[in-house]
Amino acid sequence: MCIPLLIPEPLTAQAPGLDPRVSELLARMTLEEKVGEMTQLTLQAVSATAASDTSVHTLDPTTLEDAVVRHHVGSILNVWDAAFTVEHWHEVITTIQDAARRKRLPIPVLYGIDAVHGHNYLQGGTLFPQNIAMAATWNPDLVRRANEITAYEVRASGIPWNFSPVLDIGRQPLWSRFFETFGEDPYLASVMGVAAVEGLQGENVGDPIRVAATAKHFLGYSVPHTGKDRTTAWIPERRLREEVLPSFAAAIDAGVRTVMVNSGDINGVPVHADRRILVDLLRDELGFDGVVVSDWEDIIKLHTVHRVAASRKEAVAIAIMAGVDMSMVPLELEFTEHLVELVREGVVPESRIDEAVSRILDLKFDLGLFDDPYPDPTLAGGIGSAEARSVSRLAAEEAITLVENRGGLLPLRRGSRVLVTGPGAHSVAALHGSWTYTWQGIQESVYPADVITPLEAIRREFGEHQVTYVPGAGFHTMLDVDEAVRAARDADVAVVVLAEEPSTEKPGDIHDLMLSDAQRTLALEIAATGTPVVVVLLANRPRVIRDVAEVAGAVILAYQSGPHGGEALADVLSGDANPSGRLPFTYPRYTGDLMTDDHRHAERLDGHNGWNGFRPQWPFGHGLSYTRFTYDNLHVHQSELDIGDTLRVSVDVRNAGKRAGKEVVHLFVSDVYASVAPPVRRLRAFTKVELAPGEHRTVTLAVPVSELAFVGLDGSWIVEPGSFVAAVADQRSTFVVRAIEDAVESIPQKPRARAKATSPSPAGLGQSWRDG
Repeated sequence: MCIPLLIPEPLTAQAPGLDPRVSELLARMTLEEKVGEMTQLTLQAVSATAASDTSVHTLDPTTLEDAVVRHHVGSILNVWDAAFTVEHWHEVITTIQDAARRKRLPIPVLYGIDAVHGHNYLQGGTLFPQNIAMAATWNPDLVRRANEITAYEVRASGIPWNFSPVLDIGRQPLWSRFFETFGEDPYLASVMGVAAVEGLQGENVGDPIRVAATAKHFLGYSVPHTGKDRTTAWIPERRLREEVLPSFAAAIDAGVRTVMVNSGDINGVPVHADRRILVDLLRDELGFDGVVVSDWEDIIKLHTVHRVAASRKEAVAIAIMAGVDMSMVPLELEFTEHLVELVREGVVPESRIDEAVSRILDLKFDLGLFDDPYPDPTLAGGIGSAEARSVSRLAAEEAITLVENRGGLLPLRRGSRVLVTGPGAHSVAALHGSWTYTWQGIQESVYPADVITPLEAIRREFGEHQVTYVPGAGFHTMLDVDEAVRAARDADVAVVVLAEEPSTEKPGDIHDLMLSDAQRTLALEIAATGTPVVVVLLANRPRVIRDVAEVAGAVILAYQSGPHGGEALADVLSGDANPSGRLPFTYPRYTGDLMTDDHRHAERLDGHNGWNGFRPQWPFGHGLSYTRFTYDNLHVHQSELDIGDTLRVSVDVRNAGKRAGKEVVHLFVSDVYASVAPPVRRLRAFTKVELAPGEHRTVTLAVPVSELAFVGLDGSWIVEPGSFVAAVADQRSTFVVRAIEDAVESIPQKPRARAKATSPSPAGLGQSWRDG
């Protein structure tokens, strides 16, 4: 059964505020030139050879000319197959833009890249911890600064468009891209997502050190029912609006310029074919006015995978009429041929083409590509700066989350004899994760030689002669467990670095959240010797380690924290650094018990005997320190509030320990009774504070009452009158929202329109299309 080719009226091509230069250029373009602008090819499609640790990538002049000049391709993406030097990026971008100049209308090519934890496809670029680790810092300023650095280095390569940040919500831990999210909580993901967008785009994407950001993947990609990548998500409307949508709405309000579409389907309808999602919700309700780009080959997959289109040509018609502006084809030019035919056959109106192309051209003008599409060689010297590396180092340290520390095992005393073992101990790939120099990140031969593994960092910290290393186990196989056990008997402490093999997208699909038997056996047999065990986890999602956690003296989540993660870990083990990371997700104890922090009261209780049914391994927001923080004097500034008021909550936070530390102050709010079963609690605000020993500070957190809304019985956002509980740590206070006649709020609100700089006549290269 195919989706019928219903043809709704497209939006007006000449949208309010559209740059007049766009209208003028659009009027000069042929249909073929317009459709070319909507076509995005991967670099491989115009290349002769791939890059690797032994070969150098080369472009194919013939295929490049055919794509860019004869077929008017408007966008190219990606790398093939390994990271380039900045010099080679300059050569590639320059060659492509030179080809664009030979077109009848020399419209520059818009190049895009996945720079998702730093410029991960640039040799010598600055890499950062993966997003889930950045979320564990609970420090949006760090996220913003990391993305400013990423924008600089991406633009210094000659690339103006970044396919980042991932704004999908991390609520399905089986999902292979869980690590690319900012965690399970909609508020946390929104705050961090906005910080990322602001860091990438700045005040003006035309700034030569900024790039256009991409909110991906709209919508519901991260919550597939089976946990498998690019598969069906079953999302009720209430859940979609309360959990899945807020991070995207916040990014749109912050001015994100492009959106990438979910590769899967929601409730059986592929999102690439769903006009209700891509137009009614994204455009009309949220007010997004930028470019919507498909994900990899996903228009074709409407025919080959989802089977809602009887042919590839029908798939093109469905996706374009559903609201996709640009097709990440990405390997051939069949899309352009089909779309030209569909317009000439009257199936797709040319006004819909004009609408899409207007948005693409508008972005190119705003990025300054018509003025100068070439790389700026003067920026290359700032790549991988000492300041950038220091930000990455700080992020790795602030991400590390100490979740168990029985008997104060950590920090380790100086002079300890340390056994280091496990598959993550001496692996740079496990430290970084995927999207690192290559797609899956597992090709260690392309990593820089100066990356310090956990083993090397621990040796530097505790002394070469105090540290013994035995691999013990691989990711899935036992190696020399018996030797590791013997070494443990002669050690004061064993640091067992468990790890998940880097993976993402379909290659990262798993069938079981349990960490491999080999790794758990290694940890359990070492613990059985009686030697204290510190378990370190380098993983891209929460792998169940219930049996190991029960016998470990300490457990550290180091995530995939990047090039400085080994050093940061060693500093935490020695006590040179005080851990301040806090969990951005609920860590499951069982593979079949995957509740999130905002679960309902019914999920909290076991129906047979009233026992607590919510018993994760470690709760959302959890994390320990080497000092002790206490809370007192929680005060709600107004005990009764109206819908237009702001809830203000103050609490005294004291460092009651003997060393300085950083604490994350979380404000949770509970709706005591509501017409729709309320969650036990929801995060509504947070801040991170640093306190010296004995220092105390009064922290005030503010939340507009309108943000306490939920989706009511009629599908509208509403704040119902009644009692609420504000909670910070062990402190509680009640307040009341008064009844008013109209408590319904339109949330999320339509984002504010962005002012655009326009000029009556383009300069530089922009002038050349007039002369073509």
